[in-house]
Formats: sequence, C-alpha cells, structure tokens
Amino acid sequence: MVTHPESKIEVPWTVSTEQRVLGIQLILLKRTFVLPWSRFLYAEGDASEIRAAFSTHDVVVTGCGLDRLLEDLAAQRVGALREPARSERFLGAAEPVRIIELNVVEVEEGE
Repeated sequence: MVTHPESKIEVPWTVSTEQRVLGIQLILLKRTFVLPWSRFLYAEGDASEIRAAFSTHDVVVTGCGLDRLLEDLAAQRVGALREPARSERFLGAAEPVRIIELNVVEVEEGE
C-alpha cells in the first residue's frame, strides 16, 4: 500500500502529485495493460465500485473506500492499479481503502 499524499491514508494505487502522468498501468495477475491518459473518456462510481472508460478498454474496480480513486482518476494522476492476489483479498478486510477486484475488458468496435 502507498500513502495517499493529500489525505495521508494508505491506498492500493500509485499517485503522482508532481504532474499528470502520461498513462496508467493496470497490473492483473496474468496480464498487464498500459493505457494512455489521452484515451481516457470518463470515470463513474462510488466507494464500492468505479468504472473508468477509455476509448479502447473499460476498467472496473471493486472494493471499498474507492471514492478517493475516483478523485485521482478525474485528475489523471493514477500511475498504476494492481489486482490483489486471492489471499490479499481476504487479508486486507480491515483496511478502509482496498481493491478487491480489477477487471479490464477490451471495447468492441462499433459499441
């Protein structure tokens, strides 16, 4: 976990406060995606689920305390999101901010 620079709360994603990052790294257990922020369309959600839409991929993050993630996505300062290992999903149950699941789906042409 990384301490969020503004709220001083540990969050399971990396944040840049110096400047906007050029892309976001989505690290799944079996695959990694790097999407440029120039392809970011929008993000929506609440504290338990966030959906971020890029022109080529949809990203869905479930967990708790994710409202901070929504703010960081809006500012395009998230550098990386990591899918937790199965064992980590249960170990961090007491954490106020955590990711339970991270899904990345390629957008079909014509949608």
